[in-house]
Amino acid sequence: MNVDELQAFIRKTFTHQKNELDVNDQRSLIDVFLVKQKEEKPNPKLFFTDVNLVLLVSDIFAAGMESSATVLRWGLLLMAKYPEIQKKVQNEIEKVVGSGELCLMHKKQMPYTDAVIHEILRFGNIAPTGVPHSTAQDVTIKEFFIPKGTYIITLLYSVLKDKDYFEKPEEFYPEHFLDSDGNFVTREAFMPFSAGKRSCVGENLAKMELFLFFTTLLQNFTFRAPPGVKLDLTGDSGFTTAPLQHEICAIPRN
Repeated sequence: MNVDELQAFIRKTFTHQKNELDVNDQRSLIDVFLVKQKEEKPNPKLFFTDVNLVLLVSDIFAAGMESSATVLRWGLLLMAKYPEIQKKVQNEIEKVVGSGELCLMHKKQMPYTDAVIHEILRFGNIAPTGVPHSTAQDVTIKEFFIPKGTYIITLLYSVLKDKDYFEKPEEFYPEHFLDSDGNFVTREAFMPFSAGKRSCVGENLAKMELFLFFTTLLQNFTFRAPPGVKLDLTGDSGFTTAPLQHEICAIPRN
């Protein structure tokens, strides 16, 4: 779907929701925006404009859907590549949840699964350069002077693969996020969502989605390479780093 098609779809959607808008029953982000638009009506070109609504929803769709889907693609590929790790995740799911419905409250009881998801984010490194920013004022970092208005591109790859923080930086190794007792631990250099005031605003939502989607998929399926196929962990080139095109088999676990 190209940009024009996506934006036309969004305009059609919020036009439909505008016709059914009930200020006392706000069903989504679009409804909340449209209510704010009504409140701003004396000055309709200030913030809550149709143009800004299209751009807002476009950003959320592109940043949230594409990035989360790419992480899940990496996750399923890595589980098929390392069946022993996949089995440990499934054993933990069975121990904590069984065949019941997974929810966020289970996350604290599943340190190995949490470590695996963090390692997928680290190893997959789907946004190696983050999002470009610019300096709001002159700044000096160590001995480097960076004038106001300079575009800054951070290399998140350099910290996610830093051997000073990760024992096996080039390998998929969930133990990077586990202590000697098997408890989950975070790492200072773990910053796939960048850092600081301009880090990814969707970080918490993304982590919740990834936990629920990933665990539910592994609760219900076992992922394997097709017969005779060797899975390649090389990343594709692009603004985000997705796995190369591949096929895997999803085998129902029931």
